[in-house]
Amino acid sequence: MWRALTGEFRPLLTLALPLALAQLLQAGMTFVDTVMVGRLGGAELAAIALGATIYMFVTILLQGVIFAVGPTVSQAYGAKRYGEVAAAARQGLWLALFLSLPAVLFLTNATPLLLAMGQAPEAALTAGSYLKAAAWGFAPSLLLVALRSFLEGIGDARPIMWLMGAGLAANVVLDELLIFGRLGLPELGVVGAGYATAFVYTLMFVLAALYVTRYQGRYSILGGLRAPDWPLLGGLLRLGTPIGLTIGFESGLFSATALLMGLVGELQLAAHQVAIQSSTMTFTLAVGVAVATSIRVGPAVGREDRVSARLAGMAGMCLSVLVMACSAALFRFAPELIIGIFLDASDPANTRVVEYAVLFLGIAATFQIFDGIQVAAAGTLRGYKDTTFPMVISLLAYWVV
Repeated sequence: MWRALTGEFRPLLTLALPLALAQLLQAGMTFVDTVMVGRLGGAELAAIALGATIYMFVTILLQGVIFAVGPTVSQAYGAKRYGEVAAAARQGLWLALFLSLPAVLFLTNATPLLLAMGQAPEAALTAGSYLKAAAWGFAPSLLLVALRSFLEGIGDARPIMWLMGAGLAANVVLDELLIFGRLGLPELGVVGAGYATAFVYTLMFVLAALYVTRYQGRYSILGGLRAPDWPLLGGLLRLGTPIGLTIGFESGLFSATALLMGLVGELQLAAHQVAIQSSTMTFTLAVGVAVATSIRVGPAVGREDRVSARLAGMAGMCLSVLVMACSAALFRFAPELIIGIFLDASDPANTRVVEYAVLFLGIAATFQIFDGIQVAAAGTLRGYKDTTFPMVISLLAYWVV
């Protein structure tokens, strides 16, 4: 059994590495925004903490629904039903468009909600302006997830990593130009980070569409796009809604915590943003492992190879534990190293923020390994298209307990 399990690690790691790096690079978009805005000061950091919290919650929730494309494609691919592969990818694009409409409406009108929740007026207004700017790229970001899930489902994961890397590099450049007004451009501050995010997601979707058209042309994903196939679209929605809610229950808890922290004070909110961004970055690595696990499990299920499916799930959980144990050690024993990325820890004005951030990172360290196990287990079940039970567990654990 051990020999078979270790034999599964090599193909899983080959698939998981580019996916985990892609997840890390995508999360790096918000991370970079936070770091760049942090150079403006604690008040601006608190504002983007609110804006990024709302944006990431909506993004993660709806991306989770579109994740249904991945296991649907991988099972059809494993069973060599290539027509179903293409059909699922096309309906994933339609699903992304439909989901983006209410999301954009919400993001562009978030300021009254933040004010009604008791957030500091200045931070709420700035966060609302950031969300209005970032909303321009929301539909492309969901369309990108649909194409990405298709590529992951057929095992063509490496281009995703390069695409996300290019997007992150572009985001760094645009943040510098738009936040601080370089090269004669207007100094937009926090709002500039929102426009940079919107442009980069649009660019990445265009590049992904070009890649799919050029190198996966036999599926004719975009060329064969016609009117929605409502039965298939409904099937994706039924499969994906529990996935989105599972992820949403977890991210919603952390989003609610950030909003509550805003009621405590700006210093605490800024420190919380340091901790939550750091733990989000490490969690994305575990998510990459989970996606790779579901991709390994899905084709095995499609071939009705239960032994291989079980081995892939066990290997995924072991690898996820290893990744998260490393991040837990970093949070617990070297918090100042992480905090220094966001703030000048030697500046007396940041002393209280640093103290709170050390405390929050210590708390984050305690749940890293458990978070890694649950996300890999959920990825395994996703490969079986079993998405309802993880949703129930997530609801009970995060919102009842």
